[in-house]
Amino acid sequence: MKPARAKHRNDRREPRRSPEPREKPQRQAEQSARPAPPRRAGKLPDERLPVILEVLPNEDYALIDSGAGRKLEQYGPYRIVRPEGQAIWQPALGPLEWNEADAVFTGDTDEEGMGRWRFPREPLGETWPMRHDGIDYLGRFTSFRHVGVFPEQATHWSHMETLVRGAGRPVKVLNLFGYTGLASLVAARAGAEVTHVDASKKAIGWARENQEMAGLSDRPIRWICEDAVKFAEREERRGNAYDIVLFDPPAYGRGPKGEVWQLFEDLPYLANLCRSILTPKPLAVVLTAYSIRASFFAIHALMRDTFAGMGGCVESGELVIREQSAGRALSTSLFSRWVAT
Repeated sequence: MKPARAKHRNDRREPRRSPEPREKPQRQAEQSARPAPPRRAGKLPDERLPVILEVLPNEDYALIDSGAGRKLEQYGPYRIVRPEGQAIWQPALGPLEWNEADAVFTGDTDEEGMGRWRFPREPLGETWPMRHDGIDYLGRFTSFRHVGVFPEQATHWSHMETLVRGAGRPVKVLNLFGYTGLASLVAARAGAEVTHVDASKKAIGWARENQEMAGLSDRPIRWICEDAVKFAEREERRGNAYDIVLFDPPAYGRGPKGEVWQLFEDLPYLANLCRSILTPKPLAVVLTAYSIRASFFAIHALMRDTFAGMGGCVESGELVIREQSAGRALSTSLFSRWVAT
């Protein structure tokens, strides 16, 4: 299931860190503090690409239909219509199906009521109970069209859960840019010790609510409100290490103390940091990238260079959601992950 989240072509995330324009002098100062890491020696990991990881319709979530720049989704009991720039085709279903939506994101900042949502059938509250694979959490109608869960990442979550359960030993998971915490909850349920990092106090509060709602309050999850890069740097200095690292950075954003993030400039530095805080026998490092003008080959090459000399395999491609109406695949993001073999 992070900072001004304009991610891979469809503006996935709520702008939680950087609503204001970036200032060039501050950006330059911040960039100088993050030098590009030297290229690592050693044999590059094996590679597997392209890899298309898809989510199929299920009882918790379904992409019912899409087209004409919109998508019709089913989240538990509710049908929701939201913008979708990737859907350049035409809807397979007619207006009758689309008009049965319970909530429609309008983008109209002047409308009365809550944010930018319209409720054609009856007014709905800001939050509602949802479920992913037996984990209860809160969906939320945010003013930036997001609802607090990104179902396309379910394939990453199930892969991580398999790794944790099959490790045969205690596993420590670091979830950077953790947002509302579904990945952290899946890892904790599987038995991992989890550290969840996000720069937004609001997102951390929401994630803690989700932990309670999921009945996982007794599981070891550390909730850290901090800039992801600063946290990873501190963990490196302290010698703390993790078996699995998830990082889902924004295209651009700011941390809680004004730290500036620019994906193409700062991602190599953060990827290198993630390698430096791995345990001697790590399991995986998973990178997801939204709203960037790039091919998955770009982040694939970065991850192979970063994990040179470590063996394993780098798998890269796209996350997609399979549509229920006509079976079309809606691409949502790029990803690249290093996996020990």
